[in-house]
Amino acid sequence: MIPNSLPRRNFLNGVISSCFLAPFLSGKSDDSQKIWTVGVIGDTDLGGYGHGLDRVWLDIPQARIIALADPSAKGREKAVERLHLGADAAFADYREMLKSSTPDLVAVCPRNITHHRDMILAAIETGAKGIYVEKPYCRDLIEADEITATAAKRGTKIAIAHRNRYHPVLPVVAQLIEDGAIGQWLEIRARGKEDHRGGGLDLWVLGSHLFNLAHYFTGKPLSCSATVLQQGKLASSADIHDGAEGVSPLIGDEIHARYETERGIPVFFDSLARAGAKGGGFGLQFVGNAGVIDLRIDEDPFAHYRAGNPLRPGTEAQPWEIISTAGIGKPEPLLDLHQHLMDHQIPALDLIAAVSENRAPLCSAADGEMVTEMILSVFESHRLGSARVPLPLTNRKNPLTKF
Repeated sequence: MIPNSLPRRNFLNGVISSCFLAPFLSGKSDDSQKIWTVGVIGDTDLGGYGHGLDRVWLDIPQARIIALADPSAKGREKAVERLHLGADAAFADYREMLKSSTPDLVAVCPRNITHHRDMILAAIETGAKGIYVEKPYCRDLIEADEITATAAKRGTKIAIAHRNRYHPVLPVVAQLIEDGAIGQWLEIRARGKEDHRGGGLDLWVLGSHLFNLAHYFTGKPLSCSATVLQQGKLASSADIHDGAEGVSPLIGDEIHARYETERGIPVFFDSLARAGAKGGGFGLQFVGNAGVIDLRIDEDPFAHYRAGNPLRPGTEAQPWEIISTAGIGKPEPLLDLHQHLMDHQIPALDLIAAVSENRAPLCSAADGEMVTEMILSVFESHRLGSARVPLPLTNRKNPLTKF
């Protein structure tokens, strides 16, 4: 079964030079001429504004930033200038900002996830129709469950800023696999950046991208078996520490995990601290008995194909070929596509479309919860002696709280 593909429609009425994706101009709703008000939540001292989740709305003609919140006075001053706002539009408290301005859309920008749950729930309760939130999503499955239930009750659409999930080459890759380009599909291999964050932090912060894409291609994970190490030895409760970016508690500088999936394709994730070369192995490989497809997270080109059985040495090395939205070995016809993804323009447009059409965003709260579950299942399996842990998890807390 091929995952749902991105809709292809006119893009920003010619404002952006790509000709790709403006679902809210599709005529499916009465919102095509609406100007969407946006409230920005940042925290200069605790996660900042993420990877540009504040600035993207300046590039969306159908959106207008009306207010921002940042507890840092210096941060607010810089944000006011950066976002072309007046000083009266800046608030120290995001709750006050939300109640005062009641924006249609809210950008939850901090990379630190400590307050994601509170920020999202506050935005929902004050009437936000759509929320765009930086990854990782939230700290545990209790928070994820609460967000999902509250958003469903109020009809709020939540989109997660996994930019690669919005890449229009994904359905092309799915079709190539379906058509047998890699032969019999054997497995997915995923590696984090494996820099100084290798292990537990890599799993949370960068592995989230990989799990989001693996879920897209293989369906729901059914189980996880994992081992976590610290300096070459099995990690123990003595190794638990406060993690960066709000992902506490945390453990391990080396992780090896295996997932069984709905489609029957096993997914392997590995991360070792300081094992990655510059530019590293950060991405996924779809391994078949007649070829490999490789996805490089946040890179351009994003997808490559190599023919031949990777498990048998050949007499002649096969070259890697780019996969574009036009197919294998063909130039990308969508101008500035990579930039529009990296600047969050396509995800922002999809969120507007999701609100207008009353559908889930391409990377939704359900996807964010699934990624969180895949991350925490690693620690749950390790806590239980690398046992096979069925998903969904019955333990909704971070397993390291009861190691």
